[in-house]
Amino acid sequence: QVQVMESGGGLVQAAGSLRLSCTASGRAFGDFAMGWFRQAPGKERDFVAAINYNGRNTYYANSVKGRFTISRDNAKNLLYLLMNNLKPEDTAVYYCAASKQGNPGLIEIEYDYWGQGTQVTVSS
Repeated sequence: QVQVMESGGGLVQAAGSLRLSCTASGRAFGDFAMGWFRQAPGKERDFVAAINYNGRNTYYANSVKGRFTISRDNAKNLLYLLMNNLKPEDTAVYYCAASKQGNPGLIEIEYDYWGQGTQVTVSS
């Protein structure tokens, strides 16, 4: 079973930056598409960003496009989400997910393995 774990969340002021990291166990990291999702209190879990298996293609929700950057280092089994110009509306639990497909869809059902989430809180 592939285990996924996020880190890097915390409390920041509006306009600040955070970088989230995610690692996935096993030997197949470089075959997986990877994605970030988030869930705010009382809301459903929403797509944030995704990256295909080799990092050549990235996808972003409109709400974060231009502010967030998803990247990966397959040699280190690491996925990143750099979040710049954070807004209070970005406050949520952020989840890392892995898809066996290699090229991601943008919905939860297309992902096979999920982390436990890391809290990001943006104060005004």
